[in-house]
Amino acid sequence: MILAVGAAQAETVTIAALGDSLTQGYGLPIEDGFVPQLEVWLQGQGADVEVINAGVSGDTTSGGLSRVAWTLTPDVDAMIVNLGGNDLLRGIDPAVSRANLDGILSAASEAGVEVLLVGLDAPSNYGPAYEVAFEGMYPELAEAHGAELYENFFAPLNAGDDINAARAQYMQADGIHPNADGVDQIVQGIGPAVLGLISE
Repeated sequence: MILAVGAAQAETVTIAALGDSLTQGYGLPIEDGFVPQLEVWLQGQGADVEVINAGVSGDTTSGGLSRVAWTLTPDVDAMIVNLGGNDLLRGIDPAVSRANLDGILSAASEAGVEVLLVGLDAPSNYGPAYEVAFEGMYPELAEAHGAELYENFFAPLNAGDDINAARAQYMQADGIHPNADGVDQIVQGIGPAVLGLISE
């Protein structure tokens, strides 16, 4: 794939962001959501890029699988897959989530679309076996499909010494969704991985 960075003749690179409320921008003005902030960040790095918001609040990996075919239009050059949070909230069997993500990645491969798969940390309350299975599916699927991997969507918010203080500063009142400043931190973390995806 040819990245439209510093090349006047290059065409705009179109990225579809397939996800749930974290992608959709739940609880935020449109311009403060993940997709608009990511697009602005990428353009600030010189990328001629459009990021399409294919996030649906409440969506599970199953929902993502049902939508991926019509998300992958001929215009889409790359895709960010950020799903699994609602599977976690519902305690869905990781084997089911894995199969759904496998289907999404297979659809992208068939369409010739590069993918950045975004992982999540599982809470410990489901037990160690669930945690290992859930967290492990992301790197294993990325390797199996030749996709890029960004290990944890919330990594930039968990990087400091005081995670609770960071959550208070960067999360909305529900404790699940980032506020505008939190999205900014997340975009700065994931941005280079997205830039690398479209540079290949």
